[in-house]
Amino acid sequence: MVSATQPEFREQQLTSSMLALGTERLALIGKHSSLLMQAYLQGELADNQLSDRAIRKLVQANLIYQPDESRGFLLRPQLADLIASMVTDENRRHINADVADKLETIRLRVKTYRDAQQRGDTTKAQFQLQLLTGLVHDLGGQFGEAMDSLWHRLNSNFGFVASLADKIRENHRAQQQIGRLLDGLNYVDFAELIALGEGDVHLRKLLVSQLQRQLNAHHSSLLEVQRRLVQLMGRYREQQARSVLLTNMASFLREHSNFQVGDYAWRSQVPELINQAQPILPAAAISLDQHAALEVATGLMASMPRPTSNKESVPSEQAERVATVANPQVEARQQALKADVEALLLHVVDQGKQQAGVSALQYLREKNLSWDAEVWLLQILGEYQSLPPQQRHLFSLRRDEQRAHPFNDLLLIADLELSFQPASQGQAQSLR
Repeated sequence: MVSATQPEFREQQLTSSMLALGTERLALIGKHSSLLMQAYLQGELADNQLSDRAIRKLVQANLIYQPDESRGFLLRPQLADLIASMVTDENRRHINADVADKLETIRLRVKTYRDAQQRGDTTKAQFQLQLLTGLVHDLGGQFGEAMDSLWHRLNSNFGFVASLADKIRENHRAQQQIGRLLDGLNYVDFAELIALGEGDVHLRKLLVSQLQRQLNAHHSSLLEVQRRLVQLMGRYREQQARSVLLTNMASFLREHSNFQVGDYAWRSQVPELINQAQPILPAAAISLDQHAALEVATGLMASMPRPTSNKESVPSEQAERVATVANPQVEARQQALKADVEALLLHVVDQGKQQAGVSALQYLREKNLSWDAEVWLLQILGEYQSLPPQQRHLFSLRRDEQRAHPFNDLLLIADLELSFQPASQGQAQSLR
């Protein structure tokens, strides 16, 4: 019984001593708050500002230290970071993106919590779970503090720097901090956290659900900070360009006090800075109603060069002779093409209803005709349309059409199929 309660007694004793020590240190900070704040603003604390006893207490409490005897007392970095965080001093505020140490501490706390559960020590298990909850909240709060610092810097110091060089330095610093925070977020392995919380509802809720929700919100906030950073940088470059233009213009006017701005619309040579639009070429015409300019217009018209042509005109007799020579050749080919199409129609009539139809391109290949496929199909369509209505009804013309493109409704005729549908024997004989 004694061995079971001895660890609990030690933990209670340790907790009570830490409570007393922490209260004493916080009271010490509150007692000397004015001097500590002056040391934060001025950089150091002189020896004559405090008594030896007060200095000794502050040194023992790890609140101040003296680097060497030639200098005064400086604030400890932890206290300086605490003050910078409380007063939102972004020039000295420190962003801690190192999560490796906290993740290692979380692993150790989970292992201690598991061991306490296996031994049946409920009190120690609850205490370890409480410490683990604080670590997880501290990890999420670390990124939240960094987000607040970045947003405060963008909305205050970053927007009111004096020069482009300062703006570039602030931009580079903010980009580096965003990169470190992204690396810290990527360092958290949720597969490992799922394995650590396996089999325990409290651990899964704490390490997986709650932490993942917080880190997702921080990741979205980081992306928004990056977007805002780029937007501010572009806006500042525009303002800087306008400021440089106005500054140079003011300097020019001081050097040239008699300078007067002219009407640039009536200048023949406009500076490139002002001449941004394309020149307009208005239409011009001779005003014939002005008698004073009639003599000048007549002289200009007379001095214009007359158009000359180097092409020799072909005599009309030679042109007629060429036409008479060329026309019989064209007529012969047209008659031959027409005869071949009529032969196709007669072939369709001879087939009758024995076959489903005759393909025009297949007939062209079987007869070894020299006509182009497109010309052949066009001639068949023309002959079919030129038939009298009584004879056209005897034929059935089917078009084999294909789409020109999957995204185009244009249909191209790939082939024609003719079939004969005789209504009577007399009409079939009339075709022959």
